[in-house]
Amino acid sequence: MALKPFDIEVSPPGEELMEIARRELRETPEVRACAVDELRALLREAKDMHFSDEEEFLLIFLRPCHFYAESALKMMRRIAEFKKTNHPLLHALKPEEEKLAFIDHNVVNVLTNRDQKGRRVLLVNCGAAWDPKAVSSEQLFRVFFLIHLVAQLEPATQINGVVVVLDFDGLSLKQVKALSPSFSRRLITFIQDAMPLRLKEVHILKQPYIFNMVWALFKPFIREKLKSRIFFHGMDMRKLHKHIDPCDLPANYGGDRPPINYGGKEWYPCVYNYIDHINQWNTFGFLTNTQ
Repeated sequence: MALKPFDIEVSPPGEELMEIARRELRETPEVRACAVDELRALLREAKDMHFSDEEEFLLIFLRPCHFYAESALKMMRRIAEFKKTNHPLLHALKPEEEKLAFIDHNVVNVLTNRDQKGRRVLLVNCGAAWDPKAVSSEQLFRVFFLIHLVAQLEPATQINGVVVVLDFDGLSLKQVKALSPSFSRRLITFIQDAMPLRLKEVHILKQPYIFNMVWALFKPFIREKLKSRIFFHGMDMRKLHKHIDPCDLPANYGGDRPPINYGGKEWYPCVYNYIDHINQWNTFGFLTNTQ
């Protein structure tokens, strides 16, 4: 059955994708089987945490950790710690609670196509298109969190990774004020420590001079690995095209594809479709009596 434009691809990876996984992630049937067994054993020993031990679920953590089971367990522990620290924000998170932020406000979007390297491209409108009075920074984070939960189900995304495009067109003081130090720290901590996806690149576009105030908030929390993957382009889309082929970009960013005419409204049903995974994720982390 053909994949719908606003859906994710959850079928097993084909030969071409598995070759990338072998080359970049050490993934072979033998390595995968051993890593899954080892991670299951480590989880059994971790009496203070609860996570599913189903193979498809464990691959979410093993792939970004290059099939080193101990590294995958450390990531799971960091995720549990992040959930514990941000319990009021993330407890029992459900898509329907953020439905209006998805449907009525086009702040977070995902390209329907992948880029030339097979990566998912997440678009975040951080400038004039974002009204913090309508969608708070906390809601913005929850929407981003829900999207990442769905994205992690795609084998192609687990293997190829994701790219984030931050569009600051029309940024003003009202958005700068909403991007508080606490929000900045939470977001960067999540990206660096508690997001089981391969973040390959972050592109910052159309940023005005006032963006320096935003960057000053984020910069102290960014470690060298992430810093090396952040690129600033201003209004020069040709610089962006050195990383993402124009054939895979909409006209909004100097690309060959039609201008974007879709957004959260179209993607929301896809997120809601995977409510079972979201509900299950809400149960994972540190056991209650250990918190």
